[in-house]
Amino acid sequence: MEHQSERDSHHVHYNHTHPSKYARWNARESFEFMYARPWQRVNHFYSNTVRGNLSLPLLFQSQTLPVHDSRVPEISEFQSGASKDRSGKWARFNFKILLSYHGGSFDGWQKQPNLNTVQSVVEVSLGKFVDENKTQLLKDKGLPIQGCAAVAGRTDKGVTALQQVCSFYTWKKDIKPREIEDAINDAAPGKLRVVSVYEVSRAFHPNFSAKWRRYLYIFPLTDGQDKDQSGGNGESCDSFIYNEICDSDSKDELEKENKSYVFGVRKVNRLLQKLEGKMLSYKMFARDTKASRNDGPPTECFVHHARAMEAKLPITENGEETRVMCIELVANRFLRKMVRVLVATTIREAAAGAEDDALLKLMDATCRRATAPPAPPDGLGLVDVGYAEFEREKCFIMKD
Repeated sequence: MEHQSERDSHHVHYNHTHPSKYARWNARESFEFMYARPWQRVNHFYSNTVRGNLSLPLLFQSQTLPVHDSRVPEISEFQSGASKDRSGKWARFNFKILLSYHGGSFDGWQKQPNLNTVQSVVEVSLGKFVDENKTQLLKDKGLPIQGCAAVAGRTDKGVTALQQVCSFYTWKKDIKPREIEDAINDAAPGKLRVVSVYEVSRAFHPNFSAKWRRYLYIFPLTDGQDKDQSGGNGESCDSFIYNEICDSDSKDELEKENKSYVFGVRKVNRLLQKLEGKMLSYKMFARDTKASRNDGPPTECFVHHARAMEAKLPITENGEETRVMCIELVANRFLRKMVRVLVATTIREAAAGAEDDALLKLMDATCRRATAPPAPPDGLGLVDVGYAEFEREKCFIMKD
């Protein structure tokens, strides 16, 4: 098992020097705490949202949410050129496709041999819309007839997307957007759904044209045995609750080092808010990145919005009600696994009772062991991608 092998790996504890009320968890303790959640309930919610049976606003019923139509900004900037006279490369027909897919049903976005990825399913579906010249070229090379889809951002295995943006171009004429929608929807019913398809100008690129991305992380506030491990919206409690999956040695260690497994959602919110409106290097919060990207501007991200609040998942057919913490993050870009590392590290710092600027201090660390292992992918969802200037009023979590 992938998670088991990660759990069994050797974790070296980082010697933190920043002040905190309690001792911080080591990497193994953080990993075990994050994975001891009823993630199947979050998966169930995401799965129903992808199918169109539920929607994200159900989590935020206490707040007035503006209607966000992600298609509006592109009409003036990118769609206006769709009907102009075409010649050369501008003769291509470029289609923007909004996709919703369940992360637990795929091995991530990026196409890989012998894996069931979203990109491979989409590109096979687009094969029937490839123009004659490219079709012949692929046949001559002995390759399958598939389209080529560019994407706003590649999601990892297990990460859900509610409005992922990809594009596909072809010289083939008389293609109706509804035909593309039907072809993709027939490929993986219940797991992959097209939100919309429409023609845009050749200038549009789902990644390079994007100005911001928004992610939501849903973290259950109970462990696998429904034991509450949050101080609610209040401050971290003085007492602490053992994580049930810790062995006896771990419990002895917790008692000896005075570690807490209780945290306040408000504390998480205050830690995150310190990141807003700043261009910072998040290299300590990235994983699986090349060494050449560890220094300089390539690791810098501008976080527009970073907030947390408590919510409840819709009651299931079995009558289960799950309290969750929702973390909403909006930035111009995100590094590999950055959101998941940021979520896990913020929860660790909140449980330790660290100062509100703890995340900012971690930016200056010299080793990635200063941050926590990535949180499970099950809780992460790509909400949408923006091509107009960011508007804070469109966010789900507005309260301080």
